[in-house]
Amino acid sequence: MPEILAAEGLSKHFGGLIAVNKVNLSIKKGEVAGIIGPNGSGKTTFFNLLSGFFPPTEGRMFLFGEEITHMPPYQRVMKGMVRTFQLVSVFNSMSVWENLVLSGIRFKERYTSARKFFFLSTKDDEIQENCLKALRLVGLESHASTLTSELSYGSKRLLEIGIALSLNPKLLLLDEPLSGLSDVEISEVLNLLHRIKSDLTLVIIEHKLSKIVNLVDRLCVMNEGHIICEGNPNHVLCDPSVRECYWGKEEIDQGLLQEKASA
Repeated sequence: MPEILAAEGLSKHFGGLIAVNKVNLSIKKGEVAGIIGPNGSGKTTFFNLLSGFFPPTEGRMFLFGEEITHMPPYQRVMKGMVRTFQLVSVFNSMSVWENLVLSGIRFKERYTSARKFFFLSTKDDEIQENCLKALRLVGLESHASTLTSELSYGSKRLLEIGIALSLNPKLLLLDEPLSGLSDVEISEVLNLLHRIKSDLTLVIIEHKLSKIVNLVDRLCVMNEGHIICEGNPNHVLCDPSVRECYWGKEEIDQGLLQEKASA
């Protein structure tokens, strides 16, 4: 499969703190990759670098073979890279439909200037079609006219993913899409991700490891700004270095002693 996204020696420093440290990562077209790691390991900072919200201290990024290291976020969206956030990012004062249409308009190339954005028709056929398709896909069609503030948190998460899908991404970055959701809502989001994963490339940050093992093709584990392990999800979760960064060396050593004692 061709490479769709690549990070080469990507680093981000905040003063003396090194949040991301010389990370190399490539994502293949059609792949579903998971990024996991303990809190503070650099996962969201890495996403912020990939999506253009932070400039890198060093390193380079490529999207479809084109260098995007210094490209602003909106241009990355227009080239096919779309992301969601840890905390749901939608406009509560607007309806579900208005959220979708506004985002569709914002990232249409012919509407990128301020003048065109504020003085335009929302009846663009292509935008309306994309929004309706996304609304149906996430199961919120019956809530099109509902004020977003009246939705449950899980439905807001589905709306946020729907907004991302309405932009027709080739690469979708999801930052903890299951965070703050009930078991029922988690199932709804996972079902959606399983349905869409055959149509685009996904990169997912998630703490609920058991929920994504059957979703992702590859797991990458970050710790202290580095990728310390990557590969088959089941193999990665059994790797001693991964277990140590999650549960600590002492607990792993005690577990090994117990195994030897019972052998």
